[in-house]
Amino acid sequence: MPRLPVRLRSPRLALVAASLILGLASCDREIEPPVKAPAPAPAPITVTAPPIVFDRAGFLAAVDTTAAAYASGASPSGQDTLVGRRFMIRQAFGCGGPLPSTAAVGDGLASWSVSEDGQTQRLTLTPGDWTQTALAADEEPIWEAAEGIWLARPWLRADTCPQVRADQSAAGPAAVSSPQTVGLAAVFEADGSRLDRRNGRAYSFTLRGEGDQPPPPQVGGYRLVLEGRFTAFPDGRAIRCRATNVDQRPVCIAAVQLDRVAFEDADGGVISNWRTG
Repeated sequence: MPRLPVRLRSPRLALVAASLILGLASCDREIEPPVKAPAPAPAPITVTAPPIVFDRAGFLAAVDTTAAAYASGASPSGQDTLVGRRFMIRQAFGCGGPLPSTAAVGDGLASWSVSEDGQTQRLTLTPGDWTQTALAADEEPIWEAAEGIWLARPWLRADTCPQVRADQSAAGPAAVSSPQTVGLAAVFEADGSRLDRRNGRAYSFTLRGEGDQPPPPQVGGYRLVLEGRFTAFPDGRAIRCRATNVDQRPVCIAAVQLDRVAFEDADGGVISNWRTG
C-alpha cells in the first residue's frame, strides 16, 4: 500500500510548522510598545491673593512716600492703589502714664486719666472737626463732615509704646512734644447716614476695679484700634499733604471710612468696642 505524504497525512503538523516559521520570523523585528494615550493636562490652579490690610507701619510708609513727593513738587500720576484698601491701625497711648483728670487733651488724640479718688480710670478719644481745615476742605466739597484722629509719633513704626529713655541733656525747646503731622480723617457724604458721626462726642470708657479695689495700674499704656477702608479726595488720591514753608515737615492725612474704633490693653485684650453701620 503506498505511503501518503506527511502534509496529507497530518494537517496538524503542517499548522504547527507554519506557526514556528512565523514565530522565528517575528524574532528579527523590534517589538514596539503599545502607544499610551496622553495624560490629561492638570487643571490650572488659580491663586487668589488675600486682600492687603494696611497696619501702622504700612500706612506710615505710604505717608512718607506721599510727603516726599509733595515736598519735591512731583505730581502723582496713575491710579492710587491705596484707595479701597482696608486697614487696621493700632496706636499706643498713655505711654507716660495717666494725665490729670482736669488736663485738657487736644482733639484727635487718645488719652487716659485716673479719677480724683483713684477708683476708676477713664479712656477717651474725641475726634477733631477737620471739615473746614485746609487739608480736608475743597472748593467743591464732596463731604459734609470730616472727623480727624491723629497718629502720634509717626517716626515709630511699632504700635507699642516707645522704649527710649528721656535724655535730660536735651532739655529746652527740643523737649517740647512734636506737632502732629499724620492723621486719619473719617469723612461723611452729605446724603449719608448721620448715625456714625461723633459730632464732638468722645469715644469714652471707664475702667473700674473689683470690689473696693481700684483698677490695677496699666504697664505699657493702652492701644487705640482704627479699622476701615481708605477712600479718595476729589483728586482721586487717598492721602493729602500740606506745608506752610519748605522747612516744615508736611502734614498728611488720609481720607477713610471708619468701620470700628476700639480700646485695647497692652496685651491686645479688647476693653471697649464701637462699630459703625
